[in-house]
Amino acid sequence: MKKMIMDLQNKIRIFDTEDELTEAAAVFIMNTAKHAVDTRGRFVISLSGGHTPEKLYARLVKPPFHDEMPWSKTFVFWGDERCVPSDDKQNNAHMARTLLLNHVDISSSNINPIPVDMPPAGAAKDYERTIKNLFGEEPPRFDLILLGLGENGHTASLFPNTDVLSEHNHLVKEVFVPEQKMFRITMTADLINLACNIIFLVQGEGKSEILKAVLTDSQPFDKYPAQLVKPVNGNLFWFIDKKAAMLL
Repeated sequence: MKKMIMDLQNKIRIFDTEDELTEAAAVFIMNTAKHAVDTRGRFVISLSGGHTPEKLYARLVKPPFHDEMPWSKTFVFWGDERCVPSDDKQNNAHMARTLLLNHVDISSSNINPIPVDMPPAGAAKDYERTIKNLFGEEPPRFDLILLGLGENGHTASLFPNTDVLSEHNHLVKEVFVPEQKMFRITMTADLINLACNIIFLVQGEGKSEILKAVLTDSQPFDKYPAQLVKPVNGNLFWFIDKKAAMLL
C-alpha cells in the first residue's frame, strides 16, 4: 500500500515493498514519457547509477513498459559517472545498457553516456556541450531526472564538502572524491533543479537515518548535498520503501 506525505517542496510516496516502489516508478516514467512526447515530441531522461535503480531498469524491459514506452523518441543521459572504463561494472552507463537499453527499441544515437575516454575536465565540458546541443536555444530542462541517495547524503556525484557544490558557471563538472580516490563527472545542482520532474529512489533500512536527516535537518548544504535539490519550476518526488521510511 502506498502512503503519501506532502509539503511545499516534497511529494513523498512510501511503499510497503521494493517491488511496489519499482512498479510505481516504472508507471511514473512511462506516463511522464508519453506526456512529454505528446506535448513536446520527445522524452529526455537522466538515469542514475548505483544498486537502487537496477530492479527498475529490469522492470522496464518487460510488459507493458517494453512495448508501451515511446523508446524511439526517448533521449537518455546520466546524472553522473565514475571515471572508469565504459565496460567496467562500476560504470553507470554500462549497468543501464546491460539491464535496460540493450533490450528496448531505442536508437544508439539517442543514448548519451558521459565520456570516460578523456581527462575528467574535458569529459565534463564535452558532456555539457552535448546537453546544450540537444536543447539548442531552450533552457536545458530534462523531463525527468532519477536520483539516488548515498548514506553520506550525496546524490549524483555531489559529495559533501566538495567544490562542485558551489558550482554555478557550468551544467556539468568533474569532481575528485577523496574517499573513493577517483574522479567522477556530475550534473551540477543548477542543472538538476531545472528539470520538470525529479525522483529520488530510496530503499532499505540502511538509508533510514540519512533520509530523515536530509528531509528534516537544517544543515549547511555541504553536509547533506541532496538538500541542494530544489526544482526551480518542477516537481520533486521521493519514492521510498517502508524500511527506508522507518524513522520518518
